[in-house]
Amino acid sequence: MPHTLLLATRNKGKIEEFRRILEAVAPGEINLVGLEKFPDVHDVLEDGETFEENALKKAREMSLATGIPAIADDSGLCIDFLGGDPGIFSARWAGEHGNDSANTEKVLEQLRDVPADKRGAHFTCVAALYLPDGRSYCEEAHFRGSILFSPVGEHGFGYDPIFQPEGYSISSAQMSADEKDAISHRGKSLRAIAPHVITLLRSLG
Repeated sequence: MPHTLLLATRNKGKIEEFRRILEAVAPGEINLVGLEKFPDVHDVLEDGETFEENALKKAREMSLATGIPAIADDSGLCIDFLGGDPGIFSARWAGEHGNDSANTEKVLEQLRDVPADKRGAHFTCVAALYLPDGRSYCEEAHFRGSILFSPVGEHGFGYDPIFQPEGYSISSAQMSADEKDAISHRGKSLRAIAPHVITLLRSLG
């Protein structure tokens, strides 16, 4: 029987991405479900001081609430000139959680007079697994690049239109989903944690 694993998100694209990754590592072993299967489970307050704390808190609370192993991630944009900000506050940098355009505008204003060679940045993502017996595992990954002077592209979300990946001449928002997944912080962290997910779930018997 496949082991059931909760991916603590309602984002169908993220669920399908991780399902593909797990299937490639261990075909037929994992039944991956999202939060849509648990409509009564409350959202988790992300009040940690690091990406790892937030990711692990989400995974732990979701696992304990549902009684099954859970995996969660936390990610954000870290800009060199801003000392690593917005970091864990990326989703609410302009004040309102999830207002992508306002967050992007604030970053561009903060970097308005900063030259191209001083606009280095990276995305960070931590993926965390938590089992009901208290065991946990985390993987961190990065996506290096720089901040553009204005938004470009129609794909992606968040800060993608102003982020130019290292070694590319286009923004993340100009990449296809497959192109971005292959090099992004989230794709890297999920691929890195997948073998450990399989090992820990197998240990449950």
